[in-house]
Amino acid sequence: MVEQANELILDILPLSAQTARLVRVYGTAPCVALPGTLPAPAGGSFALTELGNYCFSEKPRSLPAADALCRYAVGADGTVRLTRAFGQAVGQKPARRYDFDLDAPAADEEELHPVCGSFLEEATLPDSVQVIGSCAFYNCRSLRLLTVGSGGLTVGSDVFLNCFALETLRVQAAPEQPTGLFALVNNITEAVQAQFWPADAPAPLAALWYPAYWEDIEETPAHILLHTFSGQGYHYRQCFLDNKFLPAEYDAIFPQGHDADDAAVMAMLCFGRLRYPWQLTEAAAGHYRAFLAANTDRVFARLLKAQDTDSIRALLALDVLDKAAFASAAALAAKAENAAAAALLADAEHKKYAPRSKKQRYDFDF
Repeated sequence: MVEQANELILDILPLSAQTARLVRVYGTAPCVALPGTLPAPAGGSFALTELGNYCFSEKPRSLPAADALCRYAVGADGTVRLTRAFGQAVGQKPARRYDFDLDAPAADEEELHPVCGSFLEEATLPDSVQVIGSCAFYNCRSLRLLTVGSGGLTVGSDVFLNCFALETLRVQAAPEQPTGLFALVNNITEAVQAQFWPADAPAPLAALWYPAYWEDIEETPAHILLHTFSGQGYHYRQCFLDNKFLPAEYDAIFPQGHDADDAAVMAMLCFGRLRYPWQLTEAAAGHYRAFLAANTDRVFARLLKAQDTDSIRALLALDVLDKAAFASAAALAAKAENAAAAALLADAEHKKYAPRSKKQRYDFDF
C-alpha cells in the first residue's frame, strides 16, 4: 500500500446508509491510498464502493453541492476523521436564522490542492471499491501505477483516456482469483503490465504484459461494419473466464506470431512470464526463452532506464545472455553510467564463461 506523507482530504457522496462514492481528493502528495471504510455522520460507517465520474480529472463535471457531501481527513497512518457533514463542520452548532456578527471578519474557505490531472502519479484503491466511473482518471498524464483490490470491478468508459504514463496495474490478489483485471485491461489499448501481487506477498505471483493494439472499422457496400485488429494485444486481453485469468490461453497466443507488436514489449512479456512462472508449461517457457535470448538488449535497456537493479539480477538469473548479449548489455550500462549494472554483468559473465581450472590428481606409490 502506498504510504502518503501528508494528510488527504476526501469529498464523499453518501449513496446509502452503508455505501459512498468518492467525488474529489485533495492533498500535497502525488501518491494516494484510499481508505475502505469511513465513519458515517449518524454513527456506523460507509464502505467506499465507487469512484465518481471524473473524480481524478483536472476538470471534473457536475460536482454535487457541498451540502450533499461529507468531508474526511485521512492521516499518514491511515486514520480517518469526519470533518464536515452535509455542509456543516462536525462539532459546530448550526447557526440560528438571525445569529450574525456583522463585525466579525469573513471566514476564508480553506485552500485545498486537488490531487488530479498530471499531479497524480500513483493511486491505491481498497477492496471495497466495486465501480470506477467514466473518465475517473481522464488526463492523468503522470499516473504510472494503479493498485486495486481483490474484488471484481465495473468500469465505465474512457477511464484512462490520455493516461500516457500508465505502465502498471497491480491487483492485490492471487492469479487464480476472480478480479477486476479483465475490465481494466479492456479499457486500455496501449501497452500495459499487470501484476498479481497479494498484499501479504513479498513479490508478485505473476507478471503479464498486454501489448498495444489498434482497431480499424470499415463499412462495406452493404453497410456492414467490419472490425479488424492490428497486433495481438486485443487477443491477450480476452484470456479471462468469469473474471479469472486463463494462463494457458494467454501463453498459446505467443507462438501464433507477433510481427505487428512492439518487440520491446514482447520481450518484456517473455521476461515477466519467465520471472514469475505461474502455471507456465515447459513448452511455453521454451518459446519465451528463445525470444528473450534474441532480445535481451531491449529488456536490459528498459531496466536500465528504470534503474531497476533487482530486475537486472532476475534477468541475469534466467541465464539467457550469450557473449554477444553480454557485450551489448555492457555497452548499454557504460552509456547509462550505471556502475552497479556493469558489475552485475561482469560477475555473471565471469561465472558463465571463465575457464574453470581442472583439479589435478596425484597418484602416490608407497
